[in-house]
Amino acid sequence: MEKLRAPTLSAHGAVMPVIGYGTMELPQRPAELVAAAIASGYRHIDTARKYGTEQFVGEGMRASKIARSELFVTTKVTEENAREADFMLSVETSLRTLGLDYVDLLLVHWPQPKVPFKETLGALAKAKRQGMTRHIGVSNFTLAMLDEAVGVCPEPLVTNQIEYHAYLPQDRMLAALKRHGMILTAYCPVARGKLLADPVVGEIARAHGKTPAQVCLRWLVQQPGVAAAPRALEEGHIVENLDIFDFTLSDGEMRRLSALRKQQIRIADPPERAPKWDVEAVL
Repeated sequence: MEKLRAPTLSAHGAVMPVIGYGTMELPQRPAELVAAAIASGYRHIDTARKYGTEQFVGEGMRASKIARSELFVTTKVTEENAREADFMLSVETSLRTLGLDYVDLLLVHWPQPKVPFKETLGALAKAKRQGMTRHIGVSNFTLAMLDEAVGVCPEPLVTNQIEYHAYLPQDRMLAALKRHGMILTAYCPVARGKLLADPVVGEIARAHGKTPAQVCLRWLVQQPGVAAAPRALEEGHIVENLDIFDFTLSDGEMRRLSALRKQQIRIADPPERAPKWDVEAVL
């Protein structure tokens, strides 16, 4: 029985639930976890070719018996497939693996400096125009890359999915996305668990009768134009991550959590594909 439902954000015609279920590195029973997430009220499911979970996302969707039109499905094309022909083949493979006619959002997973953005973003737009995806966006793009992508892409970009949590400031990216009318979708929203032991997070959580994870997610989605796609490896945490819309953090609590940025901890920084990240000045 559905218990919860996330509000949505809109950008360039896309209506995205602000909390999605992230499916990277799911343990055993991944299809059951996806079905459980949908049963709990999730309507946004985030996957990628690189995750190896597209098949299980499709199985979980079908097991849920929820109408396809009610679900917002995101997948991504990895940087190895940045050339147009490879890109289109990757999207076709994703759709076949998911068992879907289209996805709601297709992202360039990581930037590929060896291929002109015009070619990769052109292929992304082509996938949209051919009906393979309803909306498009990017992931792990820096400020300069984002501006270039917006400039060369023939179709509007909806989001930049990047690492964002209270230990990693993204003020300049938030401002750039606002300027482009785009959404920031946060991955690693609890810094792979590092934030859960922070005493400031714990104190605020106790004050609201919530868990540290719920406070971290609430801090994100309470910011204008921010969505999040947390992982959850068991059903209890799946429900917990969505149950964040019955309380509000005060301005003071938001500032206290934002002040944790001085840690400047980045979790996802794979040397083989990560760009040179923008650095935020932290006072």
